[in-house]
Amino acid sequence: MSPRFFVALLALLTLLAGCGHDAPQAALEAAVARLQNTLEAKQTTAVLDQLHPQFSAQQQSLDRDWAKRSMALVFLRYKNIRVLVLSEDSQLDPTYSQKAHTQARVALTGAEGLIPDSARQYQVDLEWWLEDGEWKLARLNWQ
Repeated sequence: MSPRFFVALLALLTLLAGCGHDAPQAALEAAVARLQNTLEAKQTTAVLDQLHPQFSAQQQSLDRDWAKRSMALVFLRYKNIRVLVLSEDSQLDPTYSQKAHTQARVALTGAEGLIPDSARQYQVDLEWWLEDGEWKLARLNWQ
């Protein structure tokens, strides 16, 4: 048995073992981490893929087109972007199994080089909707 096959088999077994009661919570936490990673990697298409078709931000005054334009502007302005999660709590909605919520305090930094040119902290509230087995970001609000 090759080492790669063994690692792949072990990974598959680990995934299958996690497909119990905690699977939706683990999938939610993975979606949150994926959003952070794709933003930092400046992968606009990947971020947009995580947005629900009915995505809105700031009490529905902003939409997917706004998100796309905003990412383009920020990604062009800064060579390096970091999303530092200072605190985060993700919970499945106890009354509606197709929804979940994440509350986080994040620091966003942008830099042309190694030292950030700008940094701001935000309190963000994210509402996720489960669609076709994937958590999609449907609502985003921040202060």
